[in-house]
Amino acid sequence: MPAKSNDWPNAAGLAQRLRSTSARAGRCVVVMTPFFLTACQPAVLDPQGSIGIAEKTILIDSLAIMLAIVVPTIAATLGFAWWFRASNSRATYLPDWAYSGRIELVVWAIPLHVIILVGGVAWIGSHDLDPAKPLASDTSPLEIQGVSLDWKWLFIYPSERVASVNQLVVPAGVPIHFSLTSASVMNAFFVPQLGSMIYTMNGMRTQLNLRADAPGTFLGLSSHYSGDGFSGMHFDVRALPPAQFAAWIDATRNSGPILDAGTYAALARQSMNASPFTFRAADPELFQQIVTQQLPPGPGPQTGRPNPNVSPRTEH
Repeated sequence: MPAKSNDWPNAAGLAQRLRSTSARAGRCVVVMTPFFLTACQPAVLDPQGSIGIAEKTILIDSLAIMLAIVVPTIAATLGFAWWFRASNSRATYLPDWAYSGRIELVVWAIPLHVIILVGGVAWIGSHDLDPAKPLASDTSPLEIQGVSLDWKWLFIYPSERVASVNQLVVPAGVPIHFSLTSASVMNAFFVPQLGSMIYTMNGMRTQLNLRADAPGTFLGLSSHYSGDGFSGMHFDVRALPPAQFAAWIDATRNSGPILDAGTYAALARQSMNASPFTFRAADPELFQQIVTQQLPPGPGPQTGRPNPNVSPRTEH
């Protein structure tokens, strides 16, 4: 019995050490998580196109300007707390002090200059990156027409007369001019590593100019909630060398169905998590018919009972 009683303190100490170790491990996880998240790809901070690089520069410059006031403010707060501690007899206590014009000037002048600088950087930079502004290049841009549907993306190559669903293939190093619209509710087209996000709206055409500087595969997505299938409304952007892109166009022309008003009407019906596929022939006037609403918007769910494959809701 005495030996057994002596084991209890050891067990309690072991349990205490385990709890302490678990607490330290938990704190380490909390501290390290942001560092791991910053390495997640794809990301705005890992741009692969000229527009994305310019937007990253605006973001970093704005952060640096704001840190010019944030860092001194944090340092001053810690410095004041340390200097005016209870044990510091050298700190001067002035209970009747109320106002200093010089201090007021400094306190207000610094944030005012920060606001002016950040506003100037954002204003000038955003105007230089006007989505409709063509990119400077010796190569003519490739025209791609994008249509947001429920819940998928349709990309039409009018000059090549092919189309694809939930995949976007582009030539690396060539400017891309997007004409975008929606055949349903408002949506948003966004390829984080290439640059600007822009909205798509029914009956309206928006423009966007992007370029992938090097071959690669990048995530494209809808960044605006649009209903039940929103979470699956993403696509891969494949930037290929020009020769491989030409080969993809040739291969696409030899396989898949034809995209016309009839097949478009079937495509416009609601569906979720559509697998990528292509059309070997596409009507070059189809996009204009969608924008001008000569072709009606997507029909939405069936009256009274949404398709069970689309929505978890029941009849109401």
